[in-house]
Amino acid sequence: MQYMKQELINELIQLAFKEDIGDGDHTTLSTIPATTEGKVQLIIKEEGVLAGVAIAEQIFHTFDPNLKITVFIRDGSEVKPKEIAFTVEGKIRSLLQTERLVLNVMQRMSGIATTTRKYVKKLEGTKTQILDTRKTTPGLRIMEKEAVRIGGGINHRIGLFDMILLKDNHVDFAGGIENAIISAKEYLWRKGKQLPIEIEVRNFDELNEVLKVGGVDRIMLDNFNVENTRKAVEQVGEKYELESSGGITYETIRKYAETGVDYISAGALTHSVKSLDMSLKAV
Repeated sequence: MQYMKQELINELIQLAFKEDIGDGDHTTLSTIPATTEGKVQLIIKEEGVLAGVAIAEQIFHTFDPNLKITVFIRDGSEVKPKEIAFTVEGKIRSLLQTERLVLNVMQRMSGIATTTRKYVKKLEGTKTQILDTRKTTPGLRIMEKEAVRIGGGINHRIGLFDMILLKDNHVDFAGGIENAIISAKEYLWRKGKQLPIEIEVRNFDELNEVLKVGGVDRIMLDNFNVENTRKAVEQVGEKYELESSGGITYETIRKYAETGVDYISAGALTHSVKSLDMSLKAV
């Protein structure tokens, strides 16, 4: 999994440079001599949680291995305006051509980490952990999920390949809960795969059927209100992990956590966050 994550990040960096630079940064090439060297610093302009430093280092060294990076603040640290996260020294042409990609990645990742940390603190004192979803920016999922992890959240499945998640459409098209679970288990046996199975339920009838059929690792309570979530937790007990999803906001998430549910998944961690303000300026 780690190898695949790194491979995706490498491909993303190359694609981003191709998208941004094309056949050349003609502004920089026309104004900055090739051998001129300089120094820039990443300045924090807004309070939040820093994320993307490690990937920024990779971006700089991918473009120019001779750039010297001095890091003062690491990923996961809470930061305030005017703090300096790192400095980079080397050819000015390299600094200018990497500036926007580094800022785009770090601002986006830091915004996600900041939002995630806010949710994590909201759940302090409960057993509940916050999960991300697949509601991510196409192509940027690995970075966005890494930002959730940096912020203190837990990564749900990375994609369609590392978990079986039987959602409502799968259940309906498969002909019901029992058919869906049996088919999933037979598929894993035939393929020799060991993947966790999670199933979504929309009401207590479906929950009861899952409990009767068994064979899953986690049950997702879809759009259950707080009262029904509490009832489901009491009914399921320690038999299966329980995840709450759908219609849960920052204002209501604590009430759901206090029911004793194991996980709460929130698309808001990645699909609608505000980027953290920062700038990369010449020293």
